[in-house]
Amino acid sequence: MSSAPRSVAVAATDGMLHFELGLACEVFGSAPDALPGPWYDVSVCGTRAVRVGRFLLEPDCGLDRLAQAGTVIVPALADVAVDPPADLVEAVRAAHEAGARVVSLCTGAFVLAAAGLLDGLRATTHWAHTEELAARYPRVRVDPDVLYVDNGDVFTSAGKAAAMDLCLHLVRRDHGSAVANVVARRLVVPPHRAGGQAQFVTTPVPAQDGHPLAELLTWVMRRLDRPLTVEDLARQANMSSRHLTRHFRSVTGTTPLRWLLTQRLRRAQELLETTDDSVDTIASAAGMGTATTLRRHFQRTVGVPPDTYRRTFRA
Repeated sequence: MSSAPRSVAVAATDGMLHFELGLACEVFGSAPDALPGPWYDVSVCGTRAVRVGRFLLEPDCGLDRLAQAGTVIVPALADVAVDPPADLVEAVRAAHEAGARVVSLCTGAFVLAAAGLLDGLRATTHWAHTEELAARYPRVRVDPDVLYVDNGDVFTSAGKAAAMDLCLHLVRRDHGSAVANVVARRLVVPPHRAGGQAQFVTTPVPAQDGHPLAELLTWVMRRLDRPLTVEDLARQANMSSRHLTRHFRSVTGTTPLRWLLTQRLRRAQELLETTDDSVDTIASAAGMGTATTLRRHFQRTVGVPPDTYRRTFRA
């Protein structure tokens, strides 16, 4: 790795979330065994003792240290409705101007956006806050459907587990896949999830039994490997197709066919993760018909091909 990214400065200010801050310190602050070269030098930077979640944190140095770092990490903010601290925004902007690569985890993207670092760039944040990010910073091309975005010297991630994915992505860039895999194994997490992978597959499933479609949905889940039409579902529910569609929208928030496709994709995900079956076999078991059909829907919805998704769980 080059010497520039070795110095990692983790920004700390009141109102940050301890998970993402602790995650950054854990990934970049603990060198793996038998490392063939230098690891990162990590410092936590803030203007004073800060409240991080329910913890009181004493930074190692001031925010001015960000401008001297090779990599600046901005953890998540708890309250995105409040403008990020001006001194933090200015320090992050100065660090980027000085040549640092700047990384936001989860809602830390609001700090990067306030600093103008995301203008004209594609970026992401936790899916629950993507609309707010886009509304407040219209020059940012917000993508709500990815785990993280790599713009070369500016990086953003979605929430929680996706923040881990981005940190491991940076380790992989700096040290290679073998070292990143060692770090992932120590943390007991998947070694690599492509940044373009969807944050989640929307799965509208009722939270409670007793709704008008409870028995029908159970019936469908037992027959995902079979060709099913809206008419088949309506006949089983003893309803007209129009009446069934109205109930589906009321109960699941989507149409019968969209719900059915989502369940088929989830079944395919489970089989890719837990079996060595071929993509053709999985396509049949999930009711997708052919591998070509499965690949098309999987790529469009999840963001990566089935084979790439499987490799995540095979490293």
